[in-house]
Amino acid sequence: MPVRPTAAPLLLVTLLTATTLTACGSGSGSDPDTVKVSFKQSTDNSVKVMDTYLADMKKQFEKANPGKKVELVPIKAPDSEYYTKLQQMLRSPKTAPDLVYEDTFLINSDITSGYLKPLDEYLAKWADWDQFIDTAKTAAKAQDGKTYGVPDGTDTRGLWFDKGIFKKAGLPEDWQPKTWDEVLDAARAIKEKVPGVTPLNIYTGKPAGEAATMQGFEMLLYGTGDGSSDPLYDTASKKWIAGSQAFKDSLGFVETVFKEKLGPEVSDALDPNIATTVRGELLPEGKLGINLDGSWLPQDWLEGAGHAWPEWSRKLGLAYMPTQNGQAPGKVSMSGGWTWAVPAKASNPDLAFKFIETMQTKANAQKWYIANSGIAVREDVASDPAYVEAQPGIKFFTDLVASTHYRPAYPAYPKVSTAIQEAMEGVTTGDSSVDEAASGYDEELKTATDDQVITK
Repeated sequence: MPVRPTAAPLLLVTLLTATTLTACGSGSGSDPDTVKVSFKQSTDNSVKVMDTYLADMKKQFEKANPGKKVELVPIKAPDSEYYTKLQQMLRSPKTAPDLVYEDTFLINSDITSGYLKPLDEYLAKWADWDQFIDTAKTAAKAQDGKTYGVPDGTDTRGLWFDKGIFKKAGLPEDWQPKTWDEVLDAARAIKEKVPGVTPLNIYTGKPAGEAATMQGFEMLLYGTGDGSSDPLYDTASKKWIAGSQAFKDSLGFVETVFKEKLGPEVSDALDPNIATTVRGELLPEGKLGINLDGSWLPQDWLEGAGHAWPEWSRKLGLAYMPTQNGQAPGKVSMSGGWTWAVPAKASNPDLAFKFIETMQTKANAQKWYIANSGIAVREDVASDPAYVEAQPGIKFFTDLVASTHYRPAYPAYPKVSTAIQEAMEGVTTGDSSVDEAASGYDEELKTATDDQVITK
């Protein structure tokens, strides 16, 4: 895998997109009794969590609604390619499904582009909507005040670590770093004392897409201040922040990881399937010491999920990501999640929302949170002991909600995210110094936000 993306992967994306569009070419309006549901399918063929859940929902829906059918339209692609394919599909009534799976980071961009339908008329008549927590509701609300998606859970992020590797490195089994330097020191100890393993994984660069921005960079950036203000977007001036020392410090952490060879090989780090490799190979095979990642990882390790690994809760430890210098509140997390949305060009929107209602009963929502290792956004599920005790780690990651941050949910964010990934990639490969990468980001930021930038 080359160190950086080339024209070949871009050509592949184009060809795959065309294939997807051809496959859906009959259009969602070909049958008024069939609801077409498009979703992100894992790039790991052995992971069928979403497929299994939706097959169950399809069966329930068709049984409860005689004469109605559900057609599942999977899109198998890494995150960044999934977003590209989805947007291509949404542009035409011939290719638009009736229901789509939208990442909260992209939804406002798609709303601004006119790709999605407001759901307020449906939500007003749906009693279950009152059970959804307010922060989750706002994730799918646009600047026009309308809601365009129903969240199916949220997530938090922290540090996963291999207890066996830590023991060999002389590190404590109950490890909890208080600063960034303590995270790096642990990685250095692993490099010195446990050869043959990757000490620390942090997602980086454009191939990793939003995983690099959110699991990687923002978990650093949002831990640089005192937590009282957003380090990426200034709400008072309604402008994006450029030129900050916090930004450079965050890039400096990434640079250190790869300059000192504490992370994966650069070619592996810039492989678009790095997240699949981490979950499916490196962690289960005991080849990764520390992984900065999300709450959802165990979904791949449950019985029947593709990489059954019942020992994970004994072999892995969990620690929160500390703030830069241990300053209050001491820990940091980022939260996002996915929503179910109805395309503006969908032919069967009523049927699509009816399918959402099936997926989002209390019982079905709880089933999904547990299968997907997700964090509940329904209050009735969050308070259910059966959910809290369903699997190890749920309480740890649910408790992080109190310390979590959300990305600025504005239409420019996807472009800002790409600019962050480019800056990360520059310091990862060594092609750019921290100052050069930060300066390049500032220029990209001006273009991405129509010069709505403030320097702090």
